[in-house]
Amino acid sequence: MTCTDASMDALRQSGDELADAVVATLFERGEVGTFNTLMRYVSTAGAPLPDGLPDVAREYLRATAVPPAWVDWGEMERARLFFIDNNVHISTALSFASMPACYVVPHVAQLLSATHGLDYPSRRMAETGQFTVHLMQPDAFEAGGKFVPAAQKVRLLHASIRHHLGREGRWDVEALGTPICQEDMIGGQMFFSLLVLDSLHRLGIHMSVEGAEAYYYAWRVVGAMLGVDQGAVPKSLEEARQFLDLYMIRHMGPSPEGAHLTRQLIDLYEEVVPGTFFDPVVSALIRYLVGDTCADWLQVPRTAWDSVVKAAPGLLGVLETIEDRSPLGAWALDRLGHLTTIFELSSLTRGRVMHYAIPEQLKKEFGVTATVPRTRRWTPPAPTVAP
Repeated sequence: MTCTDASMDALRQSGDELADAVVATLFERGEVGTFNTLMRYVSTAGAPLPDGLPDVAREYLRATAVPPAWVDWGEMERARLFFIDNNVHISTALSFASMPACYVVPHVAQLLSATHGLDYPSRRMAETGQFTVHLMQPDAFEAGGKFVPAAQKVRLLHASIRHHLGREGRWDVEALGTPICQEDMIGGQMFFSLLVLDSLHRLGIHMSVEGAEAYYYAWRVVGAMLGVDQGAVPKSLEEARQFLDLYMIRHMGPSPEGAHLTRQLIDLYEEVVPGTFFDPVVSALIRYLVGDTCADWLQVPRTAWDSVVKAAPGLLGVLETIEDRSPLGAWALDRLGHLTTIFELSSLTRGRVMHYAIPEQLKKEFGVTATVPRTRRWTPPAPTVAP
């Protein structure tokens, strides 16, 4: 696949035909209560559906209840083991690299503003974290799992945003493209997959080629479940680099909304971290992972910790050595990573159920102690465009 401005322009005008049709039907019939029921109570695969759902909703749930036929389950299992082995690092990358990357795209920051995301940064962070955790559960695609209903609801939520912004005239489609368009959905996949891998590499985390490729593959499956055009999705990490580079060159820049969202994110995590001594670490870590140019656009403050954070790869390398040489150490660090992820999500949700994305249980055990073999070390694909 070759990315060009023309191909990206076409993706900017496309939404999700199936989900958009379902949402339009529900809202045009005045069945807002039905939509809310769908979003709140469909949370476990295989569970009985709420009474009173119209046929269009039931047909949507049936049509989107299974993963694509091309899924390689061995690759998905490798992705799950990769996540277990690196869950705390992945959570760090999602929080301090992926989310700020979203904010450095002005029209995405404007979209979050238009949908009241400016006031609830903890909600978006918790939704993203919970979605990833549910994806990486052993039963993610089975009866009783929570990932498939979560994907179904996120897909409908995206369609409802497109519907409302269009109906209320709150979005300049000609200038900004379709809200939550195909280009932005694929860009989001890149933020949550390739950019996470880039951040782990920057932090000095040892990743095998097989583990990195499996993690990216899992997010391709996510995209398929979320209605992303698979003909436009990069199939390899090298193609993903090409897409992400072009996407950022086309769209990144400063915006008041992006700076405000970033300030909210920093304040949120400074509140989560006990005390005040380590508060500057939050800003320093964001600056280290996204780079000075993007950090300046987002008005991330410079702190005395900016240089200290650069020592993180060395510290993490020591921990990895312990993990490699001691089975007990590996178990303890994996357990610590799992508990850290649970603590972070619990702090972000403040005990609330996240109805629109992934509700309820966060304490289910992963149930796996194996790790992904450390074979060939992964290095990021080279940039494809000049900075």
